[in-house]
Amino acid sequence: MSPAEKQVLIFSFYRDAELRGARLLFNLLGHVKGGESQLKMTAHLADETRHAWLWTKRISELGGAPILIDDGYQRRLGLRTGVPKTLIDLLALTVVVEERALSRYNAHMALPNVDPETREVLKAVTKDESWHLSWIEKEMREIAKEQGTEEQADKALERYRAIDREVYATLAADEAQLMRG
Repeated sequence: MSPAEKQVLIFSFYRDAELRGARLLFNLLGHVKGGESQLKMTAHLADETRHAWLWTKRISELGGAPILIDDGYQRRLGLRTGVPKTLIDLLALTVVVEERALSRYNAHMALPNVDPETREVLKAVTKDESWHLSWIEKEMREIAKEQGTEEQADKALERYRAIDREVYATLAADEAQLMRG
């Protein structure tokens, strides 16, 4: 694979995660109540779709087209977690997904020789991911407190973080294999 083809592949993984994250948030819109929550969730959803667009645009600038990813991070995570049964579970899963996105983008940004155009996309999405993580965890904790289920929120985060670590380890290994190929 050429360096540009490798970038197209990795950016396609990022794009896939953003699109699947947008789908998760779209589903959450029907479950969060209150004007402020709806405002933040809609802005968050708009950011996720914009991130997918930024990765799509970057892929195009490299002369490529997005590669459809049928076995990316969010799909693997979903297969392991199953469908969240409560709003707290859904929000906790969203927190974990946002943590992974932030971690992944920061790690990419720290690599040597990241081209300036890619660095700008990484900066833009990282800034948004920090805000997403902050507000969604606060929302989860407020709802858990109202419901008297703070312990459930902590357990859900712990469970999803453990699954995330396992899923990400397999994904990282598979991506490394692809990048070598």
